[in-house]
Amino acid sequence: MIMFILCICVFTPQQIQFGDQKQEFNKHPRTGHPSLSQSFSQSSTDSCSSVCDDSSEVEVSPRDTPQRTSKGLSDFCIRNIKHADYGRREIEMAEQEMPALMVLREKAGREKPLAGAKVVGCTHITAWTAVLIETLSKLGAKCRWTACNMFSTQNNVAAALAEGGIAVFAWRRQSEDEFWWCIDRCVGAETWQPNMILDDGGRLTHWISKKYPSLFENIRGIVEESVTGVHRLYQLSKAGRLYAPAMNVNDSVTKQKFDDLYCSKESIVDGLKRTTDVLFGGKQVVVCGYGEVSAGCCCIRNRSGSDIHKDFNPIVLSLTAPSMDGFRVMTLGEVVRQVDIVITCTGNKNVVRREHLDRLKNGCIVCNMGHSNMEIDLVSLRTAELTWKRVRPQVDHVIWPNGKRLILLAEGHLLNLSCSTVPSLVLSITATTQALALIELYNAPEGRYKQDVYLLPKNMDEFVAGLHLLMFDAHLTELTDDQAKYLGISKHGPFKPHYYR
Repeated sequence: MIMFILCICVFTPQQIQFGDQKQEFNKHPRTGHPSLSQSFSQSSTDSCSSVCDDSSEVEVSPRDTPQRTSKGLSDFCIRNIKHADYGRREIEMAEQEMPALMVLREKAGREKPLAGAKVVGCTHITAWTAVLIETLSKLGAKCRWTACNMFSTQNNVAAALAEGGIAVFAWRRQSEDEFWWCIDRCVGAETWQPNMILDDGGRLTHWISKKYPSLFENIRGIVEESVTGVHRLYQLSKAGRLYAPAMNVNDSVTKQKFDDLYCSKESIVDGLKRTTDVLFGGKQVVVCGYGEVSAGCCCIRNRSGSDIHKDFNPIVLSLTAPSMDGFRVMTLGEVVRQVDIVITCTGNKNVVRREHLDRLKNGCIVCNMGHSNMEIDLVSLRTAELTWKRVRPQVDHVIWPNGKRLILLAEGHLLNLSCSTVPSLVLSITATTQALALIELYNAPEGRYKQDVYLLPKNMDEFVAGLHLLMFDAHLTELTDDQAKYLGISKHGPFKPHYYR
């Protein structure tokens, strides 16, 4: 039986910013700690995990190796264009599990609702994202794309996109400098003027506003799908520095109640198993968070598939977690010395700080399922007295002077997208809402949307859900005219008010 401790971390959007064990973790003799620069240099040359591809070619940066597609195109920068065929098969497989986008292609492909749209995107570059990008292209848009995460890019999928004519700038395990270089090249301000932004985490929006603010004169809309990116948009709006209408698809009901929960539920166990081969039985786990993602992560306790429901309201959670779900609700500081696995999923920064890391026991696994690589205070770990050793792809031992080792996964980046696969069907929800939000903002008459943040219209939210029903052979009863009149709604929806979550 796994003992589960849920750590509630309550933060407001305003807070978000742009006893020791001596026993060795293993019995191998220690021959001295390499310097930090040596450790990270070695990390950059290790091969990737099974969810990666052509990782043996990581010593030379793609920036230094110009490539061309079979048609002679060179406006891209990826790891290896030769792997495009393999990436194409990945994309075709993902298409089978993304019915809504395929229906959208078929129904709207002839109308070309995005004709004239120039979409610049910064998301995870995976097979399911490729299905989205190619759907936008078939709807008439011209796309340029880069990665929002340095560890999640599928190199073969990036190659397939480039071979298909998409200007893509990304590869797995970029350096910080390479990451921002790719974003800058993707924007392509000197040769290309985007008029739509699709963002994940707000980095692309931040980069354009910082370096190319004049581009906002042509930007018709911004679509953002992450918790942190949405918070940043609201902050910009409040400060009067949001220069284009923005659509918050993260808080659409379909994403919150399906994507966030089931994506985490399906991938947390997979990611931990792939990287550490850990036996969950008998382990004590602390989950820092109080939303749908944390609820999904709690499935580790019961791998039979039973649902664990949570509420964003911390008061509700503090009541339901111990009484209905069987969790102990405590602060991280209270349990830090006894836990075996720490999972962060709050959307905030420095949730696990050095004071916690110093007190964690030898062999504790630390990973993140929340925001970027900011939830774990990595800066405090990159000091001279601590040694980093790469033991396998995306797995580092951080060694204290007394020999204590923590197991850090994906250098604090998202575990599920860095160390495991994510179900395409789950992410089909998010991809479809993103496509519809782009269509809505691009085609909206002048004046409908101000320079503010908007929720995805409820009828679109329900439309996305309806497109996925056929995948499950599900059928809905249609309201009668009398029933619709009694409820005060249209018999064709929307069936919930705009404030429903």
